[in-house]
Amino acid sequence: MNIFDRLVKFLKEVRQEMRKVTWPSRQDTIKYTLIVIGVSIAVAAFLGGLDYLFSLGLERFIIK
Repeated sequence: MNIFDRLVKFLKEVRQEMRKVTWPSRQDTIKYTLIVIGVSIAVAAFLGGLDYLFSLGLERFIIK
């Protein structure tokens, strides 16, 4: 089996598998995107708050 035959076989299998995929609706995609953005902002705020507190603690107790 040469490279061209293997490539054709691979592409046919990919096409068959893509037919089995259940794609989310537009509303689901928007909902999940907003959830990911919200969680990312929350984690960033949490880590930023920790960074601020640790920096403040270092300045007050160790550096001065």
